[in-house]
Amino acid sequence: MKFSLSWLKAHLDTTASVEEIAATFNAIGLEVEGIENPAEKLAGFRVARVLTAAPHPNADKLQVLTVDTGTGDPLQVVCGAPNARAGLVGVLGQAGATVPANGMVLKVAAVRGVESNGMMCSSRELELGDDHDGIIELPADAPIGTAFADYRGADPVFDLSITPNRPDCMGVHGIARDLAAAGLGSLKAIDATPVAGSYPCPVEIRTEDAEGCPAFFGRVIRGVKNGPSPQWLQDRLKSAGQRPISALVDCTNYVMLAYGRPAHAYDLARLTGAVSARRARAGEVCLALNGKEYALDPGMTVIADQAGVHDIAGIMGGEHSGCTDGTTDVLLEIAYFTPERIAATGRALNLTSDARARFERGVDPAFLDAGLELLTRLIIDICGGEASEVVRAGQPPLAAKRVAFDPALTQRLGGLAVDEGEQRRILAALGFAVGDDWTVTVPGWRPDVDGAPDLVEEVVRIHGLNRVPGVALPRADGVARPTATPAQRIERRLRRAAAARGLNEAITWSFLPEAEAAHFADGDAWLLANPISEDLKAMRPSLLPGLLSAARRNLDRGADSLRLFEIGRRYLRGADGRSDERLTLGVVLAGEKTPRGWATGKAQGFDAFDAKAEAMALLAEAGAPVDNLMVMDGAGAQFHPGQSGTLRLGPKAVLARFGMLHPATARAFDLDGPVAMVELFLDMVPAKKAAGFARAAYSPPPLQAVRRDFAFVVPAALAAGDLVRAVKGADKANIVAARLFDLFAGAGVPEGMKSLAVEVTLQPVDKSYAEADLKAIAERITQAAARLGATLRG
Repeated sequence: MKFSLSWLKAHLDTTASVEEIAATFNAIGLEVEGIENPAEKLAGFRVARVLTAAPHPNADKLQVLTVDTGTGDPLQVVCGAPNARAGLVGVLGQAGATVPANGMVLKVAAVRGVESNGMMCSSRELELGDDHDGIIELPADAPIGTAFADYRGADPVFDLSITPNRPDCMGVHGIARDLAAAGLGSLKAIDATPVAGSYPCPVEIRTEDAEGCPAFFGRVIRGVKNGPSPQWLQDRLKSAGQRPISALVDCTNYVMLAYGRPAHAYDLARLTGAVSARRARAGEVCLALNGKEYALDPGMTVIADQAGVHDIAGIMGGEHSGCTDGTTDVLLEIAYFTPERIAATGRALNLTSDARARFERGVDPAFLDAGLELLTRLIIDICGGEASEVVRAGQPPLAAKRVAFDPALTQRLGGLAVDEGEQRRILAALGFAVGDDWTVTVPGWRPDVDGAPDLVEEVVRIHGLNRVPGVALPRADGVARPTATPAQRIERRLRRAAAARGLNEAITWSFLPEAEAAHFADGDAWLLANPISEDLKAMRPSLLPGLLSAARRNLDRGADSLRLFEIGRRYLRGADGRSDERLTLGVVLAGEKTPRGWATGKAQGFDAFDAKAEAMALLAEAGAPVDNLMVMDGAGAQFHPGQSGTLRLGPKAVLARFGMLHPATARAFDLDGPVAMVELFLDMVPAKKAAGFARAAYSPPPLQAVRRDFAFVVPAALAAGDLVRAVKGADKANIVAARLFDLFAGAGVPEGMKSLAVEVTLQPVDKSYAEADLKAIAERITQAAARLGATLRG
């Protein structure tokens, strides 16, 4: 919300400085995003008089001017404006000044062979208007040599960040009310003296959609003369970032910005028959004022006449009935639209406007008559004309909210002791009516206030949040106990472990485009009813889509190697239809695993074994029994079927999935080259059994370990992990480790078979192994392998 200081003072009687006003804004919760000082933009521009104007010797359309800047030493300036002449008083931009419109820094330069010491400026170049047909002409008595910013008057502009719960501050008057309550002046009363109608309204006005438009007020003004609005009005609109259009349109915008009350003016000659607020009909369209055509549906409220739709109600008017320079009769519309309907229509059409921003937050339903009178008086004062009687169709929701308030709540909830008289003063200054029994009636412009805690917030912010004393939280005696939950401790441990393994943490959105979510969802993904963007509409069913998108963005920007991980929640649809959030860790490895080099040759990419190694290491850090995990298929359609797998405890408990990205998924995410992925389902990791406070003392084995190698011929389809697991379980008392160290298929190995070599580590405890002991262990290993169809290789 932007507005000038002079506009604020039209509603607030105050002598406070700009700095004091800004500090008060921040103190009462209206954040100041910036303060613009127009004098800064006009630095280096001065009021100057043209003494002489002679033709340029080398250009027919240029003149050489002699300009008096008040210093007694005239300057030579080359100018091409057709109105440049001797005696004209205008604005000179001197060398070193920056032209606001284009950022050009002026300097002394030769123009077609003639030196020019600056530039005589037009309104457009100084961003004071759209006129560029000639240079600015000031009154003849303008003080020569005066800084133009001082002559014109510098009017600082405030830029406030208004939170969605404060619709009352979407107008300058509401902002002034807050400042007055904070003691920074007195609020000026609104003069909404009724304008008597001299004839019946010639247009029938009605509302046929009581749910979307409970109230529709209007009246006609005949004999108006449209044209440019007065300078004071244009200046205020420009300070708010609005472009002046015409007097009629500017008046409606002014009432909206000054009082937070949107309104609309229709060219009466372009309307046919009765005007009504109704539901849109299937197939109807509206050509809006922004030049775009919108397809409407029956869930939307529109303003229409017998010919068709003229207005997307509460959001934007239509081109067919807008006011033009030739407009002489207007129909004024001020209505109350249901915030929920406006919000839903705006989202469906992807259409935003200043009116929508106010209606969907909630405007004051009791301000319809006053708003219509203010708009009527403003138009008659500027454009002339004669007003009709007011037509009121429907009834706005005027039922006032009443809240039972206990002033002692301010100290209990806000931590601030405020005198009851001061609390009563603050609430009254903000527009609340406070009864003798502390029953508080909420004004219509504060739909955000629902209960006593909201009133406490109002009192505390106006009295001063900086006055809330700092109070230490109570602390239990003795050593502080850890507060992190087991899940939080696992998250911390995994973050450190992943970073130690060279992975970089990424934080991606919990929302995804529907197409990406559908690519990774086993069923229907959760869709948001009110997304922040249509591209972020689905809750993520996996962490991998966000990481893949992050990888693509980095690779597109020249990254050679990416090792990304993220810990977060994925959102599934539970058996009962409710949302099911599950803690997950995702990893994406893309690009080069090792760069090219003289020792390694070409750059090497990541493969499925890299993904498996990350999965095993991180699961071990999470406390999973990795020695007991089974490697199985079923990683999902997003993974390459021949280069992926799952890690399970038993056939159903999937702890992780890993492998290479499926080519179809790679195309969907616009990724080139091999990409490896890991997803750990941390909610499936079994919790550790309760243990003592301290770990058991480490006791090294008293005897040296013994290693034996076994080479087995197994069916080609047998997973090496199954063989290693069978070997390790053959004699748990003696075998402490088993690992695969060789894979061979070819000469000497039957077709359809392969050779797997396993290194087995044996650990004696009481005595060294005898030859018979080792033979017995070897037989048990051979028998365990034989159950999988394995035989010792001759």
